[in-house]
Amino acid sequence: MSLFEIHSLAEGLESTRSYEYTKYHPMDEIYGWMENVARENPEIISSAVYGYTYEGRNITLMKLGLENPEAREKKVVWVDCGVHAREWISPAFCQWFVKEIAASYKTNKKLRKMLQNVDVYVTPVVNVDGYIFSWANDSTRLWRKSRSTPPPGSSCYGVDLNRNFNANWGTVGVSFDSCSNTYGGKSAGSEPEASALMDFVGKLVNRTLCFLTIHSAGQLILLPYGHPETSAPNHDELLSVGKAAAEEMKKVHGMDYAVGTSPEILYPNSGSSRDWARLTGIPFSFTFELRDKGEFSYLLPEEQIQPACEEAYVGAISIITHVHDKTFSGATVSSGVAMTIWSGVMAAFLTSAGLV
Repeated sequence: MSLFEIHSLAEGLESTRSYEYTKYHPMDEIYGWMENVARENPEIISSAVYGYTYEGRNITLMKLGLENPEAREKKVVWVDCGVHAREWISPAFCQWFVKEIAASYKTNKKLRKMLQNVDVYVTPVVNVDGYIFSWANDSTRLWRKSRSTPPPGSSCYGVDLNRNFNANWGTVGVSFDSCSNTYGGKSAGSEPEASALMDFVGKLVNRTLCFLTIHSAGQLILLPYGHPETSAPNHDELLSVGKAAAEEMKKVHGMDYAVGTSPEILYPNSGSSRDWARLTGIPFSFTFELRDKGEFSYLLPEEQIQPACEEAYVGAISIITHVHDKTFSGATVSSGVAMTIWSGVMAAFLTSAGLV
């Protein structure tokens, strides 16, 4: 390694450490963070714009992965956050998720192997327009939808993007009143944010093993489908994998996450990205509803960002490990594998902080 490379690495580590992952960040800071973390970790992270919002802003993903030594075509895991504007803990998690992987992949052999076999695509904020609007002032803080203009005869902006996907669209748990928080839009995929995601992931569907979409609140792991009369063909395995993730999550801070379909443990819905992913052929699809169970709901305090992200990271890693091992070794995730990866992350963090 040259002196220039050493200097650049030191600058990158310092910049990464200075970013406050236990704070909520406005969109311009998240855009800046995405550029910085990709520049500082070129071996593992790249970024790309794959769509544009209604108001013309970039929808940007980060690809986390390592070169496959066998030059084999890699599989894909999808993770997205910020579909609903007011759920600020969701984009905070996607940033945390990227940070943890970037901090530990060099020393964690299991994680490194997984990243050689699988590319993980992460979108920190899908609903960029709505997220920016939720930061405007106190009166807009709980904005949920996108920011598309009202249909004729209405004065109400936006569509619930998680009712706009092409999955039993408009059949249950959705409103056709544009002033409703669950307004599903004019048609499936009518919103550019949902359309961009379906177009991009749809082109990768034959390689995609898992689809994770991160929301709040309620402490739930939701399985497809949102329609009460439809079951995923691999429902039993989805349930088992989800419960294993919830068990690992509870070990971190003692928080309980319920696991089941939306009609079973929340409410029926249609047009969700989770259901679209499973219907389009991605075998494992889950919605995480992060903290809490109602005390703060969408206004989760910043002091809970770290514990919420720590437990969610372990849950996500548990699922990703299962789908990886099933694909590449025929084995299912063993008890404690996710915690082994988590322990490696914590050890790397403590070492870098001079605490061990």
